[in-house]
Amino acid sequence: MYTPHTERDIAQMLEAIGAASLEDLVKVPDAVKIREQLDIVPALAESDIVRRFEHFAKKNTGVSCVSFLGAGAYRHYAPPAIAALAMRGEFLTAYTPYQAEVSQGYLQAIYEWQTYICLLTGLDIANASVYDGATALAEAAIMSINANGRKKILVSRAIHPNYRAVLKTYCDGLDVTIDELPVAEDGTTDLSGIAARVAGKEYAAVAVQSPNFFGNVDTPDSQAQNAIRESGTVLIGVVAEALSLAALQTPASWGAEIVAGEAQSFGVAQAYGGPYVGFIASSKEHMRRIPGRLVGKTGDVHGNEAYVLTLQAREQHIRRERATSNICTNQAHCALIATIYLALMGKTGLRDAASANLKRSRELATRVSSVPGCTLQFDAPFFNEIVVNVHRPAREVLAELQKRGILGGVDLGRFYPEYADCILMAATELTSAADIETLAATLQEVVHDTVRV
Repeated sequence: MYTPHTERDIAQMLEAIGAASLEDLVKVPDAVKIREQLDIVPALAESDIVRRFEHFAKKNTGVSCVSFLGAGAYRHYAPPAIAALAMRGEFLTAYTPYQAEVSQGYLQAIYEWQTYICLLTGLDIANASVYDGATALAEAAIMSINANGRKKILVSRAIHPNYRAVLKTYCDGLDVTIDELPVAEDGTTDLSGIAARVAGKEYAAVAVQSPNFFGNVDTPDSQAQNAIRESGTVLIGVVAEALSLAALQTPASWGAEIVAGEAQSFGVAQAYGGPYVGFIASSKEHMRRIPGRLVGKTGDVHGNEAYVLTLQAREQHIRRERATSNICTNQAHCALIATIYLALMGKTGLRDAASANLKRSRELATRVSSVPGCTLQFDAPFFNEIVVNVHRPAREVLAELQKRGILGGVDLGRFYPEYADCILMAATELTSAADIETLAATLQEVVHDTVRV
């Protein structure tokens, strides 16, 4: 509960420090001072504040729409027990676990998070989470640069565009060059010339995403893996839809030495794009290059299990010149939510949820591709997203769908001009057969109307 200072409190404090007013405490230069009175709502009673926010909430009409949005942010069922446990005061107040003796609960939760990520990725170690999937990719790239000293990164164009944008921001500051691998006709990464490109040993890493931004399973074959490995280049696997790890091969099985991912699908609310929870997993070889911190399990003097911060390689803890990263925090509470989700779902439940996504996405693909004027853009295996070509500007079709209460997906032309007629659609276990039928029927009307116009 927030209890503001009274006028008398403020007057006493000002008197004690010798200031005439609160304004005297902050001297704003005239050049930047706001000269007009700000239009700010005056102080309100708590009940009035509730009504005001309810009014704002009603403006969010998207919650009442049928949604097929995805593109790195996914609707998944979150068991109610998550909120009941994660919102307990013991977790909310135990922000960063620097004092192991009073933070055993949080340290244990982070240790279990790391263990889950290792099991899902097939790799040896995982860190205590990072900001999100985009920064996880950037940090993974830095790990690879520190591993072999090279200053070039080879990145698939099928990786999430926002992830690539964040990677570019990081690399610009590090004087690292980013080259791209093209997208093949089937919507996967074109790795046909990978052996020749890495033979010169210029690249620190090759990064691919699976499922990629188009929803397609995008894993290098054994020939590409061998070429990358023999050149001393690090293969980075990117995962934006974490639930796919319960259905597809582990990134370690297709050669990834480092995996950068986003775990929002594990019970973390979409929340207008954040906060989310990124993760990094790697082989033991890269353990001392991993950003952030690692929690380990040990024993106390009485022989009881105990958890401690085992490795802290960020610049807040060690000398800057020896730090692997300047990353500040690790989204611990979001990681806790994801950990509780994984514990509640269990191995069987997680696999069932992934299977439900596979089933719904195939129903979506079958039904939408039967609509006259709509075709599937790619024929590669996919997880829970598809690219639908509507053969006219996608933004116009999506605008008409939205008028009818349907968020039909993402206009790929925003990121890929060559796919301006394509919509990226996602289906999860929360997508019903009725939702798909509604989309298909409305899409048929919209496409017909657009043609007629």
